Amino acid sequence: MFKISSKEKKGLSFVELQNSSKTTKAKICLEQGARVVSLKFKDKFIIEDYSDFDYKESYASSILFPFASRIKEGKYIFEGNDYQFETNDGHNALHGLVYNKKFELFEPEEHKDNCSATFNYYEKNESKGFPFTYFLSVTYILFEDRLKVRVTVKNTDTKSFPFTLGWHPYFNSTDLKNSYLSFNSDQKVEFDKSLITKKVIEQKSPEIFKIEEQQLDDCFILKDNNVSFTTPTYKIDITADPEQNFLQLYTPKGKDIIAIEPMTGISDTFNNKIGLQVLEANKTYVLNWDLKFSAD
Repeated sequence: MFKISSKEKKGLSFVELQNSSKTTKAKICLEQGARVVSLKFKDKFIIEDYSDFDYKESYASSILFPFASRIKEGKYIFEGNDYQFETNDGHNALHGLVYNKKFELFEPEEHKDNCSATFNYYEKNESKGFPFTYFLSVTYILFEDRLKVRVTVKNTDTKSFPFTLGWHPYFNSTDLKNSYLSFNSDQKVEFDKSLITKKVIEQKSPEIFKIEEQQLDDCFILKDNNVSFTTPTYKIDITADPEQNFLQLYTPKGKDIIAIEPMTGISDTFNNKIGLQVLEANKTYVLNWDLKFSAD
């Protein structure tokens, strides 16, 4: 039987989902945007927190809404109106508005072969940069060899709003230089020095994308919805159900971890419109990410 438990530590609330043998486990923090703090498969930590890699700077495993990546100077125009986000990344706005919001646990379920928990956030206050109300729900379903993530967005306002969604998990490797990715892309996003999109260029990615000595901070437009990451000790396959998918890769210096970020838009999407979606009043949008694990 899979089990769900709750814990508190240093003023933070955590919910743990785990299998009967406790070898597969996901730990979620309510106060940090319902992010996955750690993920273990067959006693191997695929995702874990590092004391020298503060969440306020890493955004590790955060859900990114209403935008992923950056918006230039925090400014955008929507339906003829000018808006200004607070800038939290130099002169730019970064990673949306919910990464530091407290979510509420809702409807935990325990079953023989899986368990699930839903985390809800109700935004009832209109902010200056995003003067809209909304409901955001994140459901994690843990199986023996899989984690399913479902994000539901409902526009509770009387007017439409623009949005993109993203997820920012960092995955461990015992040897990142000898790990590799596989994905299908023939277009790459070219950034300026502030990581704001300049243009999209034609560039075919190799079938085996070796990490080696690369310091990555790159974004690719995917031709399908599949990305795999292979390390010396495990492999993970990530799938997404949107029709258009984008992949951001980032390797922080000095660590054997890599951010593999599925997104529905790119840097400065609110201005360049690449991947931008509009959610009408009282409408709902649902997105699914599926992580399948296998071990050597």
